[in-house]
Amino acid sequence: MRPGSPAPDFTLPAWTEGGATDLTLSTQRGTPVVLAFYPGDDTPVCTRQLCSYQDDLSLLTDLGAVLWGISTQDVASHERFALKRGLSFPLLSDTDKSVHALYGARGLLGLPKRAVVVVDGEGAVRWHHASQVGLTYQDTETIAGVLRRMAS
Repeated sequence: MRPGSPAPDFTLPAWTEGGATDLTLSTQRGTPVVLAFYPGDDTPVCTRQLCSYQDDLSLLTDLGAVLWGISTQDVASHERFALKRGLSFPLLSDTDKSVHALYGARGLLGLPKRAVVVVDGEGAVRWHHASQVGLTYQDTETIAGVLRRMAS
């Protein structure tokens, strides 16, 4: 996934604060989208990662961006996780890992890995980071820095 390349479009089922729905990337044109791929609901590192994004969500939304978390669990799992942890951003369900594959978020043996992709308002990938070690993740300030550079 190279910066400047078109972001592959997709539609996935999702949990949102309004309930279960389908979300499509191309419907977000005009708005930067942060795609946060994470290995699993209610796992220690993923919980820290997504809770930190929730705590600092205004850093992204104040820059006009939306955040979507994406993992391979189903929507019911996402709902339980989001309600338990107070997450307000959508959690998308990629059970067949097809979107993970499109965005370079599959590791050895096809297992999901942690990655963050920033898609600009025109639908182009502006930044992609895949963690080589699943115990680390990009913090919200780093992602906000990418969004700030995009705006200047």
